[in-house]
Amino acid sequence: MLLNKQTNKQKNRMGKTEASTKKGEASSMVDDELPQEFLEHLTLRGLRLDRIEPGRVVFSMNIPPRLLNSSKYLHGGAITTLVDIVGAAAIPAAGFPWNSGVSIEINISCFDATYVNEEIEIDARVLRIGKAVAVVSVEFKKKKTGQVFAQGRHTKYIPFVSKM
Repeated sequence: MLLNKQTNKQKNRMGKTEASTKKGEASSMVDDELPQEFLEHLTLRGLRLDRIEPGRVVFSMNIPPRLLNSSKYLHGGAITTLVDIVGAAAIPAAGFPWNSGVSIEINISCFDATYVNEEIEIDARVLRIGKAVAVVSVEFKKKKTGQVFAQGRHTKYIPFVSKM
């Protein structure tokens, strides 16, 4: 363990940070990635599944203070993360495996602000699933008024599954 010693950190060829003492006594690999639980705690806590239908999932949540930007409304990055996660959940609802591949494109359009403790509904619908690509539309509404305040589209690569 390196306590009270100056360390020199450099990235190696694999993108990992390597920490070593100035005297070169010991070195250790430090993983720069945050654990999955961090994202779950930050974004998903409070997200409730309200409805599931073939090719469609509907979630709701009250906007927590941790998802606000400096102007005190729902952060665009939080909206994008929710498009990613909720949009991906609609694909298995259409009968495809949970490991539905990787995101190719995610885009969002924001029309209005939502503030702390407002209850929102997130409705994800599969638009198309082809041989290699799935496209999902995600709509964000204020539950009290039904007003759409953001829309997103999530395109995912679907890995080919051999039937052999």
